[in-house]
Order: sequence, then structure tokens, then C-alpha cells
Amino acid sequence: MKGVFISFEGPDGSGKTTQLKKAAAALREQGYDVLESREPGGTVLAEKVRSIVLDPDLPINNITEVLLYLAARSEHVEKVLVPAVKAGKIVLCDRFSDSTLVYQGLTRGLKIEELTKLRQLNEFASNGLVPDMTLLLDGAPEVLLGRRDARGVSDRYENKGLDFQHAIRNGFVALAQAEPERIKIVNAEGDEAEVQALVMQEINSLLKKVKA
Repeated sequence: MKGVFISFEGPDGSGKTTQLKKAAAALREQGYDVLESREPGGTVLAEKVRSIVLDPDLPINNITEVLLYLAARSEHVEKVLVPAVKAGKIVLCDRFSDSTLVYQGLTRGLKIEELTKLRQLNEFASNGLVPDMTLLLDGAPEVLLGRRDARGVSDRYENKGLDFQHAIRNGFVALAQAEPERIKIVNAEGDEAEVQALVMQEINSLLKKVKA
């Protein structure tokens, strides 16, 4: 089977990391070769960038933030994601380019039709790599924030409050409405088992198409 690239997106507290790990375990049980990664991160350099962009005590303007994220993405794509896909693995990534469009674009006042420059920069940094499917774990921020608070606030975005979380959710939903074939919305308000069932339903559906 050819390699498959699946990204997990969603607001803070939506359970992306947990569901990615559960999906990876389920896929390995089915006999698939799976690579788990995250953004920013995945390489030594990209992890160093992650520590910078998520530091709540380090002021960064939006342009600098975008360029740092894209530098990390370029490194990640070239050294981790593309080689894994070419090797026939199922690649599961915690956040990818959609997060850039939302966090550095839509939540900064841009509209969908105004994202052209940011999309071009991302295409350059990712060398045109696009997920075969993006799973958007969606839910009311009031519900998701309760889960987030249980694990502790840890970065600059999680410190911005409920209004910002609503803006994030609205941004992701807008992207999903613009690209319904790629971005699949998964209700993340259920318990972990319920959400996992929905996630695996989408993944298995994609794999059937890939094998066909």
C-alpha cells in the first residue's frame, strides 16, 4: 500500500494527541506501519523552534511567528514526513498547515479568501505536501476547556481565554466547510472511546479508498 498522511487538528483541549495515539495503536494492531509526529516538532531543530513559539513569556510578533512555524515545517516535511510516506507508512501528525491558517491567519482577523499569501508561504515550506485527510476534532470550547484545565495551562495560546478558543473553533470549521472532501469533522465532546470510534471510522474509510 502507498503511504498515507493524516493530520489531526482542533482547538486546545479537543483530545488530538490522545486520539492520535489511540489511532496509531489501533492501526498497528491491524498490521500497519505507523509513524506518529507533531508540529511544531518532529526533528531536533523543529523541537527547538517549538520551545520558542509556545513560550508564554517570549513576545513574538505575528510575522516572526509564522516564519518560525514554517521553518520548523520545512525541516519536518523534508526529514520526517515525506520519507515516511514514500516508505509506505501511515503518518499521523498532531497539527499541520491548517493550524497555521487558523492561528496565524483567521484568528488574526483574516477571512478565508484573504489567506492567499499565507497559503503560498505554507506551500513553499511544505514543498506542496497536503494531508490525504485531516481529522478536525470539534467541540464547544466551554466543554473542551474543562479538559484543558484538568491537565494545566502550558503555552501562549492556552493562556488567551475563551473568546480566543471560540475564534479558533470558528476558524477550523470555516476551513472544513471550504474543503469538506479533505477535512472531516469529528465530534470531540464524547468520551474517549466514542471519539475513537468516530476517528477510526474515518481512517478506515480512507484506507479502503487507498487500497481500492
